[in-house]
Amino acid sequence: MLDLGPFHQTTNEKSLIHTIRKITSKWNRDNISRTKAYANYFNLHPEVQWSFLASMVSRNAGYNMCDLEGEWFPKVLPTDFRHTLFMTYERANWLIFQDVFPQLLLYHYSTKLGIPLFHLGVYFHNSEFIISEWKTFWEKQDEKRLMISLIINEQNVIQEPVIEHRNLNKNVFHSFVFGIQDYFHFSTVIFPTLNGDIYGASVSKFRKLDCRIELGKRLASILFNQELFPLFYKFSLHTEHTGSRMDYEQYFSYKKRRTTPFLRTTFPIITHSNTQINIWDKGKKIKKRWYAPPTFNETILLNDWYRKKQLQLQALLSIENLFKKSD
Repeated sequence: MLDLGPFHQTTNEKSLIHTIRKITSKWNRDNISRTKAYANYFNLHPEVQWSFLASMVSRNAGYNMCDLEGEWFPKVLPTDFRHTLFMTYERANWLIFQDVFPQLLLYHYSTKLGIPLFHLGVYFHNSEFIISEWKTFWEKQDEKRLMISLIINEQNVIQEPVIEHRNLNKNVFHSFVFGIQDYFHFSTVIFPTLNGDIYGASVSKFRKLDCRIELGKRLASILFNQELFPLFYKFSLHTEHTGSRMDYEQYFSYKKRRTTPFLRTTFPIITHSNTQINIWDKGKKIKKRWYAPPTFNETILLNDWYRKKQLQLQALLSIENLFKKSD
């Protein structure tokens, strides 16, 4: 369960701000704790659908991290480059949680007290855009709009400090490996089920903000599909997140050995700082098309696609490794 500590029937804003900072810091420890926090929050507040989307996407971030120290990538990628990739995933993961979890907690305490507390978002450097959207949600309870607004907000939160970061933009997002993954759609957000089926969508043109927002909307529409949602939710409840792709590959109809490690036995806890506060919506226009329905150009059932792409990636990495040995 999500331990939010003892609740006191108080409107002492200073005390509440301190409590929210403490809880956020506790759960923003690593990918495993963040994933659990999002999932447990959804169990408390299923009307905040974004929290379940965040938990499932966070699982995928853990898979991507563990891939870096799995069977294949260490054969072709230098240690320092793999570390940079890990830190890119970790930094984006941390920044989003640091921004959004206080929002989620403000909503939680608003429901407890029966009064909206979203004005306190300024103490957590939340954008005016998302503070306004929470106020609208409090009044109208439009669950779908809130989910899209949170997708828009969090992708904007990481745009400048991660995607446009001078060193990361050059050394990661314009690297050969990232380009190969992007072009061939190897980086895929997976929504698994206990019956071995996997659904999802591919990440393409990851550097572009509009494309990531569009992807988020597509993923949300898959995740909350009336027929599929119970399958994804059951997987979330019954499958502990370790970071290894074996979390879902264990349910495949064919035998699959584990080729990626567990996250907490592989990576250290990273201490982050947020010295450069970036309020992204200052002087920025909210695009109407960000709220438009998502478009689909590919199948969402990825069983055969996933197996094929895994084999292709292994072949590409084997060729790259062969060239390295011949140098």
